[in-house]
Amino acid sequence: MSQLLAGKTALVLGVANKWSIAYAIAAAFVREGASLVLTYQGERQRQTVEEFGVELKAAKVLNCDVTKQEELDSLVNELKSVTPTLDAAVHSIAFANKEDLSRPFLETSRDGYLLAQEVSAYSLVAVARSVAPLMPNGGSVTTLTYLGSTRVVQNYNVMGVAKAALEASVRYLASELGPLKIRVNAISAGPIKTTSARGVRDFSKVLDGVAALAPLRRNTDPAEVADTAVFLASDLGRGVTGNVVFVDSGFQIVGVGISG
Repeated sequence: MSQLLAGKTALVLGVANKWSIAYAIAAAFVREGASLVLTYQGERQRQTVEEFGVELKAAKVLNCDVTKQEELDSLVNELKSVTPTLDAAVHSIAFANKEDLSRPFLETSRDGYLLAQEVSAYSLVAVARSVAPLMPNGGSVTTLTYLGSTRVVQNYNVMGVAKAALEASVRYLASELGPLKIRVNAISAGPIKTTSARGVRDFSKVLDGVAALAPLRRNTDPAEVADTAVFLASDLGRGVTGNVVFVDSGFQIVGVGISG
């Protein structure tokens, strides 16, 4: 690849550690020449993300809790001081209470359901609304989803329902922001060993199952997801919007095997 994002400024929300998909995307954006802005949530994450900012030579590292509109407003104001325009935003944010992932979906608490929806789905709407005015020449908004949005994945529970809402939000946002030349897409990554994935019970069994059944007979490399994010943010992806792009070694095409 050769500087596919040269001259572009990208905002990446959700970098938590070096194993996160957001970190892989941020690194790929820098590799392709983008000027980078990272966010963190609260003091607990601040030092870690600021260290990443130094490592990745980010133009700015800013605080933002996407559940608080005042912090999104502050983020936009801070962005204006960094760059006159924004070309790409990556939303890699999701959360559900561990207890709501560990028990049957039928027993999901009301508060847990609403929390998962707010952080994992509605936040994309809030982020897109906030950054759209910074994209007067058009741009790209990309989020991360998973196959559990459309199929029952054991123990994914309330997060699967939240991801279904997230994907529906992608389509509605793509329709409304399209006239502004802002494209909105989701990447459906295969299971990856991230810190958040450890919250899903028996996650190692999911990894083993995908590696055994996926057409490529392996799990997903975060770098593959990152390269797809580069494509969507670059001019190469200028005709792609409202889509869920699968990067999962082909696992989404696999059905139940029949012998005999």
